Amino acid sequence: MEQYYAERLFTGNEFLQQQVVTVADGSIVDIAAAGTIAERPSKQYEIIAPAFMDIQIYGAHGKLLAVYPEADSLHKLYDYCSKGGASHFQATVATNSKEVFFACIDAVRAYWKEGGKGCIGLHVEGPWLHPVRKGAHIESFIHSPSVEEARELLEYGKGVITMITLAPEVCSREVIDLVRSYGVVISAGHSNATYEEATAAFNAGIPAATHLYNAMSPLQHRAPGIVGAIFDHPRVMASIVPDGFHVDFAAIRIAKKILQERLFVITDAVTETSEGPYPHHLAADRYESNGILSGSALTMASSVRNLVNKVGIELGEALRMVSLYPAQVMNRDKQMGKIAKGYKANLVMLDNALQVQALVTA
Repeated sequence: MEQYYAERLFTGNEFLQQQVVTVADGSIVDIAAAGTIAERPSKQYEIIAPAFMDIQIYGAHGKLLAVYPEADSLHKLYDYCSKGGASHFQATVATNSKEVFFACIDAVRAYWKEGGKGCIGLHVEGPWLHPVRKGAHIESFIHSPSVEEARELLEYGKGVITMITLAPEVCSREVIDLVRSYGVVISAGHSNATYEEATAAFNAGIPAATHLYNAMSPLQHRAPGIVGAIFDHPRVMASIVPDGFHVDFAAIRIAKKILQERLFVITDAVTETSEGPYPHHLAADRYESNGILSGSALTMASSVRNLVNKVGIELGEALRMVSLYPAQVMNRDKQMGKIAKGYKANLVMLDNALQVQALVTA
């Protein structure tokens, strides 16, 4: 049994002052005011909050998963994520060949077999995208899928693939229904969909959209596009990359006012590499590939600092955007994203400057 004292405890719903969290066997068994505890725990922190979850990250410490599809790449991803306050992550592979996708699936299975922690599955971003909105993705790989191709990928990745980003306007209804039948979360992205096409896709059950504003048809007053459809829809959630390069901080503030609890954070982080079709190079706190913005250098903790200090979002809401809301997208909010009795003990300890001090993972 372990006990942790928080000057401020964020439960996922509210801040409580001077609380002690008791953990046993990987679960939270008690939360009590410090004044009711006989002896204050030795482990004391200024802020304790639900640990973060990053559901779109490609590599870390010089090992991009698509280039090094092996368990060690995922160990490096876990190290990077945990230092940024994230107890869980969804490894991501961008538009590539079938062989690379299959190798990444194998890598996740190998990582789990070794007892690797934190990886909730694989996010396959592409290749079923619109070429006009390819961003840094390789156009020669981009295409519309057949039902047979989709089934082959889903069967090979069964139990490993947890999310697929696709452009709904280039995928048949049969393909989208097939993906959903495997329990895979679909996120609409790299899409040139009209407002009408995107709204129909969201109404048909697509619950999320990938990196709002980036690589999607923009909001215009005579053509609202997929951005307009996201803003106008009552349920669809959208990720955003809050580094000031992918999206201006004012645009994040505008989106937050509209989407409220439907907006959540991904880092979209990559790592330095000169190998493979995506040679990412660090340029002023972001990465570029072949001269195109290709990924961020964020951690989830630096994302929180940007949301609070540069966007002006209240701290509790910023913490939800990196914990509870991603957990909701991935249907894991019954055990993650909150600090409550019975929940898994995934806790991040922060100082008042929002720097990570420690991480507890179940």
